[in-house]
Amino acid sequence: MNVFVYEHLTGGGLLPGHDAAWRSLAAEGRAMVQALAADFAALDGARVTCLRDARAETWHVAGCRMIDVTSAEEHRQQFDVCAASADWSLIIAPEIHGILLNRCRRVVDVGGRLLGPAPQLVALASDKQRTIEHLQAAGVPTPEGFSLNSGGAWPRDFSYPAVWKPRDGAGSQGILVIGAASDPPHQPAGVAGRLERFCGGMPVSVALLAGPRGCTALPACRQLLSQDGRLRYLGGSVPLPAPLAGRAAPLARRTAAALGDARGYFGIDLVLGEDPGGSEDVVIEINPRLTTSYLGLRVLCRQNLAGALLSAAIGKPIDLSFRSEPVRFTVAGHLGDS
Repeated sequence: MNVFVYEHLTGGGLLPGHDAAWRSLAAEGRAMVQALAADFAALDGARVTCLRDARAETWHVAGCRMIDVTSAEEHRQQFDVCAASADWSLIIAPEIHGILLNRCRRVVDVGGRLLGPAPQLVALASDKQRTIEHLQAAGVPTPEGFSLNSGGAWPRDFSYPAVWKPRDGAGSQGILVIGAASDPPHQPAGVAGRLERFCGGMPVSVALLAGPRGCTALPACRQLLSQDGRLRYLGGSVPLPAPLAGRAAPLARRTAAALGDARGYFGIDLVLGEDPGGSEDVVIEINPRLTTSYLGLRVLCRQNLAGALLSAAIGKPIDLSFRSEPVRFTVAGHLGDS
């Protein structure tokens, strides 16, 4: 079985000169691709291929075939060859500027097979406004808000504090917490965004493994966010206390059901409100790809999580068990006790 594990920013898609925000995403991506490729390489009969940008910091995964690329053209060519020849291609990329959607569509265009959500779901989840509208139509609780694209002053008739985010953001990039309509700065000009009510409570993510047999929710992770008004994602801890986990998993499964046919690994971000009964719990967004929570979940899981992902995608039953010892992880892949 040939598996192509591709991470866009470390695999040749990050051009020289990108700013610190992109380099931060690249560090997060490197941690994910190294962990996932190592887990696939540990499976019997698996042959794993990764692209690696030879212009950047080098990295390696034991047991994997590493293909170095040194230009945009070489990156395009090697991506097509790897995706077309693999039995499965798993794509890790930011939703920003349609990058994730473009890469997923390209796999399909060259005759490859995605080990992850189909382009239709990626297109929906990559647009935060469309995602919320879709979930609201299905009766899934979400924060009040609306699309706001003018670049002007914040509306005075909205409830504050609020959160403004790019419609195609990833990794908490570009998020602003707005305390009041009079707060600077104004909405960034020229960026399609969404303004929504700030939801107090615990930010949580739930990853799911999906396939023909349905969805399996993995243990919910607490998200660690910066307190500087940007809500930058810093990592997380897993598992949650049982009462909170018991609220997160059903809401995640309810959200997954609203998405229709899904395949592979994807994540759902939630906020669990103060009400222990769950009346204030809301879904914030959907990540149609591998998420950083994989770093903690693979340590917690007694089985090979990549193997379970593959089994779920092809409709085989999966039976996972998890350790109870808490794990804390950073976006760069550092692990410690929670």
